Amino acid sequence: MNAPIRDRWVLHVDLDQFIAAVEVLRDPDLRGRPLVVGGRGDPTERGVVATASYEAREFGVGSGMPLRVAARKLRDVPDAVFLPSDAETYTTASNAVMDTLRNLDAVVQVLGWDEAFLGVSAVDPEKFARSVQAAVLDATNLHCSVGIGDNTLRAKIATGFGKPRGTFRLTADNWFEVMGDRDTSALWGIGTKTARKLAALHVHTVRELADADDEALAAALGPTTGPWLRRLGLGIGRTEVDPEPYVAHGHGRETTFQQNLTDQVEVEAAVRVLAERVAHDVRAENRPAVRVTVKVRYAPFETHTMSAPLPEPTLDTRAIAVEAVALTGRLDHDRAVRLLGVRLDMTPPDDTTAH
Repeated sequence: MNAPIRDRWVLHVDLDQFIAAVEVLRDPDLRGRPLVVGGRGDPTERGVVATASYEAREFGVGSGMPLRVAARKLRDVPDAVFLPSDAETYTTASNAVMDTLRNLDAVVQVLGWDEAFLGVSAVDPEKFARSVQAAVLDATNLHCSVGIGDNTLRAKIATGFGKPRGTFRLTADNWFEVMGDRDTSALWGIGTKTARKLAALHVHTVRELADADDEALAAALGPTTGPWLRRLGLGIGRTEVDPEPYVAHGHGRETTFQQNLTDQVEVEAAVRVLAERVAHDVRAENRPAVRVTVKVRYAPFETHTMSAPLPEPTLDTRAIAVEAVALTGRLDHDRAVRLLGVRLDMTPPDDTTAH
């Protein structure tokens, strides 16, 4: 008997070098040049790379890298360009892409500015993927890559093999052929820290993770995390795409200072300003804040957080700021501060009773 033909697929659509591509659309003279976007566009200032064009990546520049490091890598590249981030423009471009995807015969789950899952029915998923690429390009002049999978995990990972402007299929049929000998950090959901923990257990590859003992992983990494990591090694993920919009659990603001703060009064003032900004974000959703967290990054680059519940759920800006400033009492006042952040966790969407 012939095997049944699969017709339910998960596609992962990922816009190629999205932010850089949007900037090139605004200024075609940037095409082909090493382009770095981040901060205020000044590589002499503190800030991080939001995106780097493929040409910049050839010199080792990557997202999340300090702008000053990126500048050093491009020091001998005369046509390199640094630009400031423009969130409003990127949001507008992203919305156009997502609207295009929603007009297709698919269930759409938006993951961020530049990526989304599609749940589709198709006998030929590659043909459908190419139609997605054509629709996005026609509507926005932006290129995308499409990963094809039998679940969200495999579709997400597949996209990386299709970049740029291509497609790739990753399913149970070729999972270990493609992924088996790769490092565990190649899995969506496993970062360098977790990969190091797994390596300490002599688990280095995806196949070794899939073959690992659940009880041993649970004992070393936690009763929930351990078995979950093994499922990642097996390539197990969600088979259904959730079209419901993401609902934020909270909001946060942070700022990196061009000059380190060394005075406690300055630190308190900066936290107060951040808290007031986040309180405004929370008030816009009419979801009272229930917990405040202060993030600090000491010079040169050591990060800590401290958190406390608010006395009661509130939308009151002053009350929120008072509690945030109170947390600065836990800081090491003898250390210079290069970054501060404030985050507020909110009540669930169906609980909007403010006090």
